[in-house]
Amino acid sequence: MAKDSQFEHLSFTPNEFKHHYGPNVHLVSSPLMLSLLAKLGRPDTHQPQINELVGMMYSHLIDLVIDQVFPKKFAKVETRMQAHYEGEIVDPQTPCVSVDLARAGTLPSHYCYNKLNYLMDPCGVRQDHFYVARVSDENGQVTGINVSGSKIGGGVDKAIVLFPDPMGATGGTIVEAYEHYKNKVGGTPLMMVALHLIITPEYLAKVTKACPDLQIFALRLDRGLSPDSVLNSEFGKNWKEEKGLNNHQYIVPGAGGLGEILNNSYC
Repeated sequence: MAKDSQFEHLSFTPNEFKHHYGPNVHLVSSPLMLSLLAKLGRPDTHQPQINELVGMMYSHLIDLVIDQVFPKKFAKVETRMQAHYEGEIVDPQTPCVSVDLARAGTLPSHYCYNKLNYLMDPCGVRQDHFYVARVSDENGQVTGINVSGSKIGGGVDKAIVLFPDPMGATGGTIVEAYEHYKNKVGGTPLMMVALHLIITPEYLAKVTKACPDLQIFALRLDRGLSPDSVLNSEFGKNWKEEKGLNNHQYIVPGAGGLGEILNNSYC
């Protein structure tokens, strides 16, 4: 059979919101994902629905990341019809590391890790564990990040390193993880990618400066405490006036303390 040239070089056009945060920020525009995320944040949504909703959204997020930034290759693949598919596919030999940023990131990382094991060569897929939490003062202000431990299974040379972390509030957790993998884990990653359900303008201000080559994907950007004039403008056009964190540095409108909700700490 002759190969179909339409599959030789696949094009992918992401559906993203227009914004002014820079080329490494990807704000997904999806009615389905925004609907699921709205349901996740409702006060009457509990386990086991919480885990299922998070799984659906991270399945979509990792799909987008794979389509958009993973390396591709031309392949000839035999089918059951005694014929071959010839065309571009995701390169299955690309090493991948999904980092569990415990505790909110434990379930999201598992979903990414599991899908990658089906798509890629499993010998090149790994899940690491990084135990990190925000430190707050008596007024609820975030004063730093506490890393209480890690379990890292090797180097990251030429690997795609994924940080699936549902809530990107202040950016401290991602910056800590990024710097750890950049400076303390052997090898030079091919790229590092953060996957979030919700982020804030404050998060982007911190992370895009501290992690200039980090690719950031998010299903929603929350700036609910901004003035009306800002809310009626394009994302990032009035970045310095945008506000998504309350006095305790939780996201508004947000989805509540997702780490606690995922682990049923409120019940």
